[in-house]
Amino acid sequence: VSMGRILVELFYDVISPYSWLAFEVLCRYQHIWNIDLRFRPALLGGIMQQTGNKPPAMLPKRAEYMLKDIKRMAKYYQVPVHVTRDEIQSFFATSSLAAMRFVTAIDMTNPQYLEPLSREFWMHFWSQHQDISQPENILAVARQAGLSAELSQKALEMISSPTVKDRLKETTAEAIKYGAFGMPAVVAHHDGEPHLFFGADRLELLGHVIGE
Repeated sequence: VSMGRILVELFYDVISPYSWLAFEVLCRYQHIWNIDLRFRPALLGGIMQQTGNKPPAMLPKRAEYMLKDIKRMAKYYQVPVHVTRDEIQSFFATSSLAAMRFVTAIDMTNPQYLEPLSREFWMHFWSQHQDISQPENILAVARQAGLSAELSQKALEMISSPTVKDRLKETTAEAIKYGAFGMPAVVAHHDGEPHLFFGADRLELLGHVIGE
């Protein structure tokens, strides 16, 4: 971390639409605010399981609100998240484990692709409604993000390795240690302590806390 810059970590999962919103907004603000933005790919399923949290859309009233909320936020932040009632259901039926292991493998080997790759996963799932759990789809996402066939193939082979599995588990555990119970979890390191912000709608509070 360069002198005087505030480290802001974004714990996210590409299955989470709110993570996409927070990701895009923080990507914009990293050039305006005095922050060092660090992407921390983690597993939403792991966080939910270990904290005993339930997905908001399990509650019908909340699911109804969530649809409107995501629409409004997508419009406001100009992020192409498209959600319908059916997608909310398919969202719970899809596992992001392979995708997040793939993202983790790229983070470990070629971190310069982390931002475009993560964005492309969200585009595929939340904008184009394509399955991101199958290996061939993961490779298609990687290709769209500008990764070479060779690099993508190598990362795909890495997803079954203990190193990648452990790294994803560790990052997920770290998010929980900071107090995360869902995603996105944004952690700002300021005045010698970590400040956790949950969701994509607390970013002005984050700015306030870090003096922006």
